[in-house]
Amino acid sequence: MRRDDRDEPFDDLFREIERMMNEMMSGADVGFNSATSADSGFGSDTHVDIHDTDEEVRVIADLPGVEKENIELECDGKTLTISAQSQHRQYDERVSLPRRVNEHTASATYNNGVLEVVFEPAEQSSGISLE
Repeated sequence: MRRDDRDEPFDDLFREIERMMNEMMSGADVGFNSATSADSGFGSDTHVDIHDTDEEVRVIADLPGVEKENIELECDGKTLTISAQSQHRQYDERVSLPRRVNEHTASATYNNGVLEVVFEPAEQSSGISLE
Protein backbone atom coordinates (compact mmCIF):
# COMPACT_ATOMS: atom_id res chain seq x y z
CA MET A 1 0.00 0.00 0.00
CA ARG A 2 1.42 3.36 -0.98
CA ARG A 3 0.67 6.44 1.04
CA ASP A 4 -0.36 9.57 -0.77
CA ASP A 5 1.29 12.60 0.85
CA ARG A 6 -1.79 14.68 0.05
CA ASP A 7 -3.75 12.66 2.62
CA GLU A 8 -1.68 13.94 5.54
CA PRO A 9 0.32 16.95 4.32
CA PHE A 10 1.85 17.82 7.71
CA ASP A 11 2.55 14.28 8.92
CA ASP A 12 6.22 14.30 7.82
CA LEU A 13 6.77 17.76 9.28
CA PHE A 14 5.40 16.79 12.69
CA ARG A 15 7.40 13.54 12.69
CA GLU A 16 10.60 15.44 11.89
CA ILE A 17 9.94 18.01 14.66
CA GLU A 18 9.29 15.18 17.13
CA ARG A 19 12.50 13.41 16.03
CA MET A 20 14.56 16.58 16.53
CA MET A 21 13.02 17.22 19.95
CA ASN A 22 13.71 13.63 21.01
CA GLU A 23 17.29 13.93 19.78
CA MET A 24 17.80 17.15 21.75
CA MET A 25 16.27 15.64 24.90
CA SER A 26 18.10 12.29 24.69
CA GLY A 27 21.02 13.51 26.82
CA ALA A 28 18.96 15.57 29.26
CA ASP A 29 17.74 14.38 32.65
CA VAL A 30 14.16 15.60 32.37
CA GLY A 31 12.64 13.53 35.18
CA PHE A 32 9.74 11.98 33.27
CA ASN A 33 9.14 8.78 31.37
CA SER A 34 8.34 9.57 27.76
CA ALA A 35 6.49 7.16 25.51
CA THR A 36 9.28 7.67 22.98
CA SER A 37 12.08 6.29 25.14
CA ALA A 38 15.53 5.42 23.87
CA ASP A 39 14.58 1.85 22.93
CA SER A 40 11.44 2.72 21.01
CA GLY A 41 12.93 1.91 17.59
CA PHE A 42 11.67 3.02 14.18
CA GLY A 43 8.09 3.77 15.10
CA SER A 44 8.73 7.02 16.94
CA ASP A 45 11.64 8.90 15.46
CA THR A 46 12.97 7.22 12.34
CA HIS A 47 11.76 8.03 8.89
CA VAL A 48 11.66 5.37 6.14
CA ASP A 49 10.90 6.23 2.50
CA ILE A 50 10.33 3.76 -0.33
CA HIS A 51 10.72 4.85 -3.96
CA ASP A 52 9.49 2.44 -6.64
CA THR A 53 10.44 3.08 -10.28
CA ASP A 54 10.52 0.85 -13.35
CA GLU A 55 14.27 0.25 -12.90
CA GLU A 56 14.60 -0.10 -9.12
CA VAL A 57 13.12 -0.14 -5.63
CA ARG A 58 14.96 2.26 -3.29
CA VAL A 59 14.57 2.25 0.52
CA ILE A 60 15.93 5.22 2.48
CA ALA A 61 15.99 5.13 6.30
CA ASP A 62 17.23 7.64 8.86
CA LEU A 63 19.40 5.97 11.52
CA PRO A 64 20.79 8.85 13.58
CA GLY A 65 23.80 8.04 15.76
CA VAL A 66 24.34 4.52 14.39
CA GLU A 67 27.78 3.33 13.30
CA LYS A 68 27.98 1.49 9.96
CA GLU A 69 29.27 -1.72 11.57
CA ASN A 70 26.17 -1.86 13.81
CA ILE A 71 23.73 -2.23 10.91
CA GLU A 72 22.41 -5.60 9.69
CA LEU A 73 20.26 -5.99 6.58
CA GLU A 74 18.29 -9.02 5.39
CA CYS A 75 15.86 -9.40 2.49
CA ASP A 76 13.72 -12.30 1.31
CA GLY A 77 12.55 -10.59 -1.88
CA LYS A 78 9.36 -9.18 -0.33
CA THR A 79 10.50 -7.75 3.03
CA LEU A 80 13.61 -5.80 4.03
CA THR A 81 14.66 -6.22 7.67
CA ILE A 82 16.82 -3.45 9.12
CA SER A 83 18.45 -4.04 12.51
CA ALA A 84 20.71 -1.37 13.95
CA GLN A 85 22.00 -0.26 17.31
CA SER A 86 23.48 2.94 18.72
CA GLN A 87 24.48 3.82 22.27
CA HIS A 88 20.96 5.10 22.97
CA ARG A 89 18.67 3.17 20.64
CA GLN A 90 17.85 -0.22 19.20
CA TYR A 91 16.27 -0.14 15.74
CA ASP A 92 14.42 -3.14 14.34
CA GLU A 93 12.15 -2.65 11.38
CA ARG A 94 10.58 -4.85 8.74
CA VAL A 95 9.76 -2.90 5.61
CA SER A 96 7.28 -4.44 3.17
CA LEU A 97 8.52 -3.74 -0.33
CA PRO A 98 5.97 -2.59 -2.93
CA ARG A 99 6.83 -5.49 -5.24
CA ARG A 100 9.09 -8.52 -5.35
CA VAL A 101 12.79 -7.66 -5.76
CA ASN A 102 15.92 -9.61 -6.58
CA GLU A 103 17.66 -9.55 -3.20
CA HIS A 104 20.92 -10.80 -4.76
CA THR A 105 21.33 -7.53 -6.68
CA ALA A 106 20.95 -5.30 -3.61
CA SER A 107 23.43 -2.52 -2.92
CA ALA A 108 23.51 -0.47 0.27
CA THR A 109 25.22 2.75 1.32
CA TYR A 110 25.33 4.50 4.68
CA ASN A 111 26.36 8.13 4.97
CA ASN A 112 25.76 10.69 7.75
CA GLY A 113 23.02 8.65 9.42
CA VAL A 114 21.12 7.87 6.21
CA LEU A 115 20.85 4.28 4.98
CA GLU A 116 20.01 3.72 1.32
CA VAL A 117 19.29 0.26 -0.09
CA VAL A 118 18.65 -0.26 -3.82
CA PHE A 119 17.13 -3.39 -5.37
CA GLU A 120 16.47 -4.43 -8.94
CA PRO A 121 12.95 -5.72 -9.49
CA ALA A 122 12.63 -9.50 -9.71
CA GLU A 123 12.06 -10.93 -13.12
CA GLN A 124 8.52 -11.91 -13.82
CA SER A 125 8.04 -15.64 -13.66
CA SER A 126 7.91 -17.27 -17.05
CA GLY A 127 4.86 -19.06 -18.30
CA ILE A 128 4.72 -22.83 -17.99
CA SER A 129 3.41 -24.72 -20.96
CA LEU A 130 1.15 -27.63 -20.23
CA GLU A 131 1.49 -30.62 -22.54
